[in-house]
Amino acid sequence: MDSREGVARADAAELVSRTLRLPDASLTGVLRTLGRPNVVWTAPEEPGIVGYGAAAQVTADGPERFAAVRQRADDVLASLDRPAAAPAVARPRFLGGFAFHDGHTGTGPWDGFPTSSFVLPHVQVVTGTGKTWVTVNAHGPDASEAAVERTLRDVRERFAPDERAAASPPGVVATARTTSRAEWREQVTATTERITAGELEKVVLAQALDVTLVEAFSLPDAMERLGDTYPSCFRFALRPTDGATFFGASPERLVTRADRDVRTGALAATVGRGETPDEDQQLAADLRSSSKYRHEHDVVTERIRDQLAGVATAIETGERRVRKLETVQHLFTPITASSDAHVLDLVEALHPTPAVGGLPPDAALRVIRETETFDRGWYAAPVGWFDRSGDGTFAVALRSALADETHVRPFAGAGIVADSDPDTEWAEVQLKYRPILDVFETGEGATTGEGER
Repeated sequence: MDSREGVARADAAELVSRTLRLPDASLTGVLRTLGRPNVVWTAPEEPGIVGYGAAAQVTADGPERFAAVRQRADDVLASLDRPAAAPAVARPRFLGGFAFHDGHTGTGPWDGFPTSSFVLPHVQVVTGTGKTWVTVNAHGPDASEAAVERTLRDVRERFAPDERAAASPPGVVATARTTSRAEWREQVTATTERITAGELEKVVLAQALDVTLVEAFSLPDAMERLGDTYPSCFRFALRPTDGATFFGASPERLVTRADRDVRTGALAATVGRGETPDEDQQLAADLRSSSKYRHEHDVVTERIRDQLAGVATAIETGERRVRKLETVQHLFTPITASSDAHVLDLVEALHPTPAVGGLPPDAALRVIRETETFDRGWYAAPVGWFDRSGDGTFAVALRSALADETHVRPFAGAGIVADSDPDTEWAEVQLKYRPILDVFETGEGATTGEGER
């Protein structure tokens, strides 16, 4: 190991990487064919990526974690033996994520999840572009072209895409809350009092559920169901160790960098979907016209612009609009910019946005730590990928859950401002659980402990 923590490399080690084309397959076809992965990523307008094993893994703790991950990963990627040999879409990249708080301890349900962890997969499969590519990476004293070629042949020989449909949902035995309704009322009331007193302007409080399934969690089935229902979202699954999998379908892009072009946006303020088209339109109209919702959204938009100012230029704000998802609708404002910075520098500048943290940031983070009754871990934190050129995409890990065999822990939150009503915010959180719960529930009498207390 390198003397710097988290770098799986020897002095002067070379990164050996080779690529070949496979029979075309869907993301879930890859998952069903090659087994349980370490990382899965797919995003709007991007190919799907599935990674197995680790040619290199980097971790870092503390407030300098973003820069440390970048430096350690850059050392590995800079040693690539043939930088331009593979098609651009199939070139080596690191995938992973960060904890929400830099003081994350990785205990309890989050055992095995460091403060940050990124993996350069040993076997990286890219699909969703009409072609499927496998890239095998090896790094360290034993890396050799011959060994990489042998692995490539082995993957090719056993790759017969399994495209069967998802099985029926496994069903839910029971659901228990980490925060009761009574506790939530107390939390929101106390928080609005602190806001009124001038301690802060906004804070995002979250909850979690403990869900027990009838049958074990299936990642291919979960990814397929989420993709069918939320095709415009960022789907991910991360497993830093052999333990639990953190997965989700986030509606929120944190940032994308491609060459110098930067894309991000403000996604804040939430209402449900209507039972009829007329009701749905009325809810959207209320979302657009409400002074509370507009203020909540505008605060996020202006803060993101301010956060970008130190690392980007030519920052432009697009037209605010309503973004409709299966169970909720949000106000959304696209934001573009130009930057020479590495995508991880942009991630560091933007995390946490006011849509998942609050304002002022330090005060909001303090209130979150003091108030929430569970460990956020990687929930609402940056997850995504980056490559040798500093390009990449990161999402905010919302609509997400930890899953381990028959146990699943979904997370959801709501933005609290001065005039927030605890019951209204409670209802919003329940809507945000639905993307995950719908993956597992059969609709036959699933229970939620303390649901109406």
